[in-house]
Amino acid sequence: MSSPLGLITDTIAFSNVDGPGNRFVVFLQGCNFDCIACHNPYTINLCNHCGDCVAACPSGALGFSLANTVTWNSDRCRGSDACLAACPWDATPKAMRTSVDDLLVEIRRAAPFLSGITVSGGEATQQADFLRALFAAVKVDPVLAGLTCLVDSNGSAPQSTWTSLLLVMDGVMIDLKCLDPDIHQEITGHPNDDTLASIRFLESVHRLYEVRLLMLPGINDDPLLLDRTAHWLADINPAMRVKLIGFRKHGVRQNGHQLSEPTAEQMRSYEDIFASCAPFQLCTV
Repeated sequence: MSSPLGLITDTIAFSNVDGPGNRFVVFLQGCNFDCIACHNPYTINLCNHCGDCVAACPSGALGFSLANTVTWNSDRCRGSDACLAACPWDATPKAMRTSVDDLLVEIRRAAPFLSGITVSGGEATQQADFLRALFAAVKVDPVLAGLTCLVDSNGSAPQSTWTSLLLVMDGVMIDLKCLDPDIHQEITGHPNDDTLASIRFLESVHRLYEVRLLMLPGINDDPLLLDRTAHWLADINPAMRVKLIGFRKHGVRQNGHQLSEPTAEQMRSYEDIFASCAPFQLCTV
C-alpha cells in the first residue's frame, strides 16, 4: 500500500514556540473550525480553484492547468501574500500534495539542530493517515528517531483517531477555546464536546503535553468562567501544563480586528486565577 500524501501549506525548519526546544513544524491544510480569532485563516479551507488569486499574483507564479485548476510555480514565487488577500474562501493556492519521503528529506537537513517535530495546521488530525505515516517513518529513521513527535490540535478528533496515533506520537498540545459550550460555539462555529473528551483521554494515556487557552477579552475571560475552567482542568491533572495566550490582531481576518487584545494587567489576572486553583505548570504569552 502506498504511503498517503499530505496537503501541506508550509513548513518551518526551526521554531521555539511550537513545543519544547527547537522544532521542525509542518502546517497541514484544512480545518473543521472557523475561529473568529484564527491567525492562519488561509489554512481553513481547500482551494476551490476559483482563480481570484491568479490575477492578484505580482510575480506571475499562479496560473491555470489544462484541467482549469490553479497551479503554483514555487520557483517564480517571491513570497507575496497577495494571493491570500485576494482569496474569498480562506484558502491558499500554495498548499502542495507532499509524500512522507519528500518531507523526511527536508527534516533530515535540519535534524542536527532539532529537538522534535510538531504537526499543526489548519487542524492536523484532519489528515490523520498522513500524520500517522509521517510519525511512524520518523520513529524508524536512524537520523530522526530521537526526535519527539507532537501534534498541535483543536482537539476535535474522535478517540479512535488518538488511539491510532498512540504508538507514534509523543504528545499533543490542545487548544481549548472555551469551557462554556455556547461561547465555544460562538468562537469556533463548532461544539467543544470532542475537545473536552480529547483532553481527558490524552491525559489518561499520558499524551497530553499542554492545554492552551487563547484569551479574548469580553468573550471568554469572565473570572467565574476562568475559575470553572481552572477547576475542570485541575480535576484532570492539577499539575498539567497550561499556556495562557493573549490574542493579537496580527494576521487575523478583517472581522477579527474588532476583537480586543488583553492588556498585561488582564493577562496577570488570568494567570492569578489559574495559579490560585492548582499548582499548574503555567506559562503566559
